[in-house]
This record gives sequence, C-alpha cells and structure tokens, in this order.
Amino acid sequence: MQQLTANDLKVRGIAAIESVLAEQTEAAISVRGKERFVVMDMAHYHYLRECELEAALMQSKADLAAGRVVQETAQDHMARLDALLSDNAGH
Repeated sequence: MQQLTANDLKVRGIAAIESVLAEQTEAAISVRGKERFVVMDMAHYHYLRECELEAALMQSKADLAAGRVVQETAQDHMARLDALLSDNAGH
C-alpha cells in the first residue's frame, strides 16, 4: 500500500489521494512517520463492507447450526441480563 504523508495532503490536497488511488485501491496516510489513516474510493469501501457483512452472516449461521443461541422472550432476556449484571456486581 502506497503511503501519503500529511504534508502531501496539505500541499496537494485531494489530487495527492487521486493520484495514488489511480494505481492502487488503498493509500495509507502517515502522520509524523506513522501510518494513521487509510483512504479508498467508495466502490472499494462498499465492497469491503459487503465482505464484512457476509462474514457476520456466515458466523451467525454457524452459531445457529452449532446451537450457540438463546431463544427467549424480551422479558426473559431482560431478566437474564439483570441476573448477569447482579452476578458481575458481586465479583
């Protein structure tokens, strides 16, 4: 991943980002020599978000298949949370 400095952005602005993103999907922005931020175009961001959501869905399906779920009413859920909070307050 190509790196842009905060000074590059200060001097060249968005043009600095656009020049890097014309060749790569992401660019790291460094501040005082340390990578602090990543910039990318919106299409790549949306692709990564979709991947993230797909991974979360797969994990949820795996939890369901493995029985790592609790099915209960809202009232039962609140009672269970209250009990957990009470147990943790005693420790």
